[in-house]
Amino acid sequence: MRKLTYFAAGLGLALSVSAPALAQDADAGAKVFNRCKACHKVGEGAKNGIGPELNGVFGEKPGEVEGYSFSNAFQEWAADKPEWNDELMTTWLSDPRGTVKGTKMAFPGLKKEEDLKNVIAYLKTFNEDGTQAQ
Repeated sequence: MRKLTYFAAGLGLALSVSAPALAQDADAGAKVFNRCKACHKVGEGAKNGIGPELNGVFGEKPGEVEGYSFSNAFQEWAADKPEWNDELMTTWLSDPRGTVKGTKMAFPGLKKEEDLKNVIAYLKTFNEDGTQAQ
């Protein structure tokens, strides 16, 4: 019985820490996203600019943002990719030009794993309509 009590207490502690930890990652990701804002927008009213708007990007097929003209190189790369997920986004954001030769994206990439995880957590907070999930 004592082991069960310790397990339940530990589980409760782990669950209470999980939500704030995710929020902190998204908050840190918002700061990382400042490097992306010159070309990409998120949030209500976000529009395509130099780069596509990124609302609801996770779960979407790469290269299919309405009204945005992707490079031929990116379209060829994206053709067999079913959807953006953590792994694919990490590959892309860590080295866009190395991943897709001929991409329009001039950004050299995020080199710190923590920055990659945090910006992904931040992007995941945005629904397709630009509202932020709570």
